[in-house]
Amino acid sequence: MLNRISLRQMEYFLAAAKYGSIAVASSQIHISAPSISAAIAHMETELGVQLFIRHPSKGMTLTPVGMQVMQECEQLLERASKLYDIASDSSEAMQGVLRVGCFQSLTPMIAPEVIFGFARAFKKIDLQLVEGDQRELIEKLRNGEIDVAITYDLELGDEVDFEVLSKLPPHVLVNELHPLAQQSAVTLGELAPLPMVMLDLPMSRDYFLSLFARANVEPQIAARSRSEDVVRSLVSSGIGYALFNVRPKSNQALDGKRFTRLRLAGEHRPMLLGLATYMPAKRSRLAQVFMQRCRSYISDQYIPGMSAARYFDPHLIGTAAHSDAA
Repeated sequence: MLNRISLRQMEYFLAAAKYGSIAVASSQIHISAPSISAAIAHMETELGVQLFIRHPSKGMTLTPVGMQVMQECEQLLERASKLYDIASDSSEAMQGVLRVGCFQSLTPMIAPEVIFGFARAFKKIDLQLVEGDQRELIEKLRNGEIDVAITYDLELGDEVDFEVLSKLPPHVLVNELHPLAQQSAVTLGELAPLPMVMLDLPMSRDYFLSLFARANVEPQIAARSRSEDVVRSLVSSGIGYALFNVRPKSNQALDGKRFTRLRLAGEHRPMLLGLATYMPAKRSRLAQVFMQRCRSYISDQYIPGMSAARYFDPHLIGTAAHSDAA
């Protein structure tokens, strides 16, 4: 169950239980009320039980099973915190430099909570964030320029160890007024004749083009950009559709215009998001503790800053050859 309910969701649940109100919990722990509500709803769905009784205008109280869940969550979080206590006892492990690489399209969502949240927990750490595309990150791992990378599983090479944390299936972005915007799903055959905006990062283009190749259709590329924000802005302005794997919670581009996400129908290999390390290099205790934080905060059910991938079919994993990520 720990793979399906994150420690952060447990923390939000416990805050709501403590204060008897989502609004009060939000003000006390400085997390938005919708995020707390979503965490509680996710836990209730996963566990198949009602955790709270909602009282109109009078807050909320735990159900009997909610009380039991609260006690278990408290124990689980206490055990998880011991990881940091153990590490803190080692001055060698919890001070010094930690160089973390992150695939650039993931960084806006993952860096604040996962990466810099770790630095806030341990004040003696000199945490250095290195952003890049897949090719850059793997080269920096091999050259000893970073200790660990949060990235995808593709074209890693024999000397790079990769631990899967989550699966990111491809989906489609269209302008909210696009002719396909009212559909819940769209096929590559429907998309192929229409103008496409390509996220033109090294290897990323190969991954997206491979999806079309497997469907025996060819996309009509109207525009390209290495920037995810530029691609989203072009989509929201009606230049064309785009394919992505990351799922930011916002459905607005930087210019304020809106886009819509559609499920990509059919069988498509998801990107595997995880931790990459260079096997010949010994992992420091600092890197090991950071990797444990990543395991606690990133899963199929929860990735900081991302909406859930509601349409992922687990059996699709591995149905296509490796290419690269978006």
